[in-house]
Amino acid sequence: MLEKSRKGWNIAANIVMCVLSFLALAPFVLLIIASFTDETVAMTQGYSYFPAKFSLAAYDYIVAQWEMLGRGYLMTIIVTVIGTAVGLIMTALLGYMLSEPNLPGRRVLNFYVVFTMLFNGGLVPTYIMYVSTFHVKNTIFGLIVPNLLLSGFLVMLVRNYFENSIPRDLYESARIDGASEIKTFFHVALPLSTPILATVGLMMGIAYWNDWQNGLYYLSDKGKDLYTIQNILNNINENIAFLATNATTGVNLSDLPTATVRMAIAVVGVLPIMIVYPFFQKYFAKGITMGAVKG
Repeated sequence: MLEKSRKGWNIAANIVMCVLSFLALAPFVLLIIASFTDETVAMTQGYSYFPAKFSLAAYDYIVAQWEMLGRGYLMTIIVTVIGTAVGLIMTALLGYMLSEPNLPGRRVLNFYVVFTMLFNGGLVPTYIMYVSTFHVKNTIFGLIVPNLLLSGFLVMLVRNYFENSIPRDLYESARIDGASEIKTFFHVALPLSTPILATVGLMMGIAYWNDWQNGLYYLSDKGKDLYTIQNILNNINENIAFLATNATTGVNLSDLPTATVRMAIAVVGVLPIMIVYPFFQKYFAKGITMGAVKG
């Protein structure tokens, strides 16, 4: 009887998960189909999973404008790779240091990291500090450093993993053998931290890839060459919205990127994440579970 009840619950759980998975994938499927929909059909009938007419016009526009979009795509890749690599190294080093029980001032440093998860200086002071003090305006550092390079939440995940998922005896054995803290970190901690590092790296990579706010804040017309694909898509949306509400501009909206083109650009922007994510999925749940254990 108990076995039948367990099977029933398993079947119900599988059905629920299948429904939730479908609901999660449905918007992405609609996005892709909309990018292949004929513009006239999309404007008159709206977006549909079964459009009356398909068209490649949106992707023809992307090919024609590839000089601008390709540069934005390249900048997105550069910013994501550099930001994720540097951020991952800094997060792992800080997390390892905070996991040491004998570290002087450990409680104060842990409090400082947790405090940054709850409070920040606000947008205006942050902007003034980065522009006036660090001079990141219209530089690639404006896309990498502010807000994304180091996250208190990710630091605590890594710290908890180092503290609870790797036996302390391994650290002590390395030190007894004469290994310094740097060697212990690189030869003991890092090789055993693949799940949490893959999880943190995926989170950072997605944050950098989808970020458009830093470009909005720290790039002006002088820094247009540094626009990422998200900034380009955001500018296209804002320009069309402005022209659509200002009939006196004298600009023909038919000459501007259309709704289906914006969908196509969004597909091009999100496609790499959809391709990479399945390769990290097996580490994601494990890393989150182990890193979330209270230390």
